[in-house]
Amino acid sequence: MKISTTKNKYISLLSVAFMLIIWKLLAIHFNSDFVLPSPERTFFTTIALFTEKQFVAIIGATILRGVLGFAISLVFGVGVGILAGISPGFNAFLKPILVTIRSTPVIALILLALIWLSSTSVPIFIAILTMFPFICTNVIDGIRSVDHNLVEMANFYKVKQSRIVRDVYIPAIMPFVISGASSAMGIGWRAIIIGEVLSQPRFGIGTVMQSAQTFLNVDAVIAWTIIAVIVSYLFEKIIRWGERRIVTWRVQP
Repeated sequence: MKISTTKNKYISLLSVAFMLIIWKLLAIHFNSDFVLPSPERTFFTTIALFTEKQFVAIIGATILRGVLGFAISLVFGVGVGILAGISPGFNAFLKPILVTIRSTPVIALILLALIWLSSTSVPIFIAILTMFPFICTNVIDGIRSVDHNLVEMANFYKVKQSRIVRDVYIPAIMPFVISGASSAMGIGWRAIIIGEVLSQPRFGIGTVMQSAQTFLNVDAVIAWTIIAVIVSYLFEKIIRWGERRIVTWRVQP
């Protein structure tokens, strides 16, 4: 197992090295920092961003919007998903709504949000609309995976519905919630930054990326993109850590 894990890590590092080589070759080919700066120049630009006066405010604003959007999506996604999973009628009512939200282009949602909301609220609104369907759909699938015989037995012994939800449904849907949260967080960060690019709040990664693009600072655009990827990766790790903790809790006697 350890050998396999170590081998996979080396393969992943090889993949990163391959991408850096391709990047370097393309940078040499174009030979222009206005088209594609070299990896080393972008690296120094990325490091320099950490020393900027407003760096913490920029990163903090984007993270705050992401966490707030994710928290709202998680609460509503789990709550609505449980109701839809238990009630076939409500599920039939909810399904067209989820399909509509998932099928609507993100850019269309952002353009409408720009009309309805303030610049600081647009990314949060987009985050909720982007994350909610993933979490809700996974919770519904999790409810459907519950052993119906167990539920029928609980109903036969007149166990309260609230206790069935707490002791039967919620433990069963936790892996589905984690999976949905992971997918939602991945696509949610991209939606938030797109929202910031278009809505231009005072602080935000998308705001500074748009500003850098306006002045043709391609290295800064890529540097902020790298930081956004790192933030997304860290939150992905946090979710996976939570998943391991939940699995450990579930297997304890």
